[in-house]
Amino acid sequence: MAPDVIRALCDRAAATIIEHAQELTDLDRAIGDGDHGINMKRGFEAIAAQADELSGMAIGQALQKAGMVLVMKVGGASGPLYGSLLIAMGKSMPDVPRSGSEFAASFAEGIEAVKKRGKSEAGQKTMLDVLVPVLSAIDNEGGDLLSAARQAAEQSLNATKDMKAIKGRASFLGERSIGHLDPGARSSALLVNAVCDVLEAKV
Repeated sequence: MAPDVIRALCDRAAATIIEHAQELTDLDRAIGDGDHGINMKRGFEAIAAQADELSGMAIGQALQKAGMVLVMKVGGASGPLYGSLLIAMGKSMPDVPRSGSEFAASFAEGIEAVKKRGKSEAGQKTMLDVLVPVLSAIDNEGGDLLSAARQAAEQSLNATKDMKAIKGRASFLGERSIGHLDPGARSSALLVNAVCDVLEAKV
C-alpha cells in the first residue's frame, strides 16, 4: 500500500475520532464510564503524531505499530481491544493487499483477536456488533465493497440501540442499557467510514 494512502488513513481516522470525541463521551456517559471519547481522542492523536513514521512502513507493520500505540495510549477497554484488532490485522496483512478477500481475511483475524481479548461475541452490545456485520458485507468479491461496508456499519450501529448490554460496564445497567447506542459500536462505525473515505478517494 502506497505511503500516501497509509498517511491519509492515519490522518482521516484521527480527524474523525477527534471531531466526534464529545459525542462518544456523551454516549459513554449514558451507559458506561464516560471516558470513551477522551480515551479514543488521546490514542488517535498519538497515531496522527506518528503518521510520518507509519507511512514509511509496509501496511502490515504500520497496523501493528498503530495498534501498539493504542494499547499504550488509550485507557479503559478500548485501547487493548482496538490495539488487538490492528495488531492481529497487521500480522496477517500482505504487504500489498490485492483483493477485497485478502483484506477481509486480515480483518477477520483482527475481529477474532477482539473476541478473544474481550471474551465477547456479536450480539452483546459492543464494537463487535459493527465489526462483524461489516466483515460479512465485504467478505466477497462482488459489488461495491465500500458502499456495502458503510451500509452495514450504519445499520448494525443503529441495531445496538435496542440491545441489552451483556459485556462491559453497560451490562451493569441490565434492561436500562436498552435505548442507547453502544459507544464502542459508534467509534467502530466512524472508523469504518473514515477508511472508506480514504479508499474511495484513492480509487
